[in-house]
Amino acid sequence: MDIDYRIRFPDGAVESFDLRLDPATLAFQPEAAAAPPEWTRLANNKCPNCPLNESDSPHCPVARNLAPMIDRFVDRLSFEEVDVEVLTSGREYRKRLSLQKAVSSLFGVVMSTSGCPILDKMRPMVMTHLPFSELEEGRYRAVSMYLLAQFFRGRKGLAADWTLKGLEAIYGAITLVNRAFTDRLRTIPSLEDASLNAVIGLDCFCLSDAGFMTRSLNKLERLFQTYLEKPE
Repeated sequence: MDIDYRIRFPDGAVESFDLRLDPATLAFQPEAAAAPPEWTRLANNKCPNCPLNESDSPHCPVARNLAPMIDRFVDRLSFEEVDVEVLTSGREYRKRLSLQKAVSSLFGVVMSTSGCPILDKMRPMVMTHLPFSELEEGRYRAVSMYLLAQFFRGRKGLAADWTLKGLEAIYGAITLVNRAFTDRLRTIPSLEDASLNAVIGLDCFCLSDAGFMTRSLNKLERLFQTYLEKPE
């Protein structure tokens, strides 16, 4: 599975990112690269809930995969307006928006497919990647993904959570990761704010969703009225 991003800047520069994902697992397949920079070491602002250890994973898998991309945005500001194209096997997306939002969409794919034990919970959403999605679209997809996961758990005889409490816990854990990763990025010399604000934007999405999972589904319930009617 391939997802290609093309970001065009007002000064005429173009940055292209061809994301290659394993078709069976959606695991990110990085291109061969030089040794990762020091800021990617696992011990550098390690996430407080990270289960990895330095002996097995000397570098944060997310940081290692994002490092080449962040290098290409190191001197870019988040408020720059850019034209973005996203190409997948089934469709194309185009939009003019701030660089921060474009990079946030790009980073979201890489972060959830790089092998982080916390962020991997969101990997199934990449199968239906929707760039630049609105808040309610993201919520709908996240809830749908989580409930499908519970269906699969039940089919295997595992306990299933139909209350969405587990999804709220997942978002809480992701918030810790995003905050620690932002602190990690701040250790990169001369880094402008495009990459920083891209991750902060992902964190804001998590914070806005945590309460929504259990308190704000009523707006969506009316869409499912056909399923709620008693048979005659």
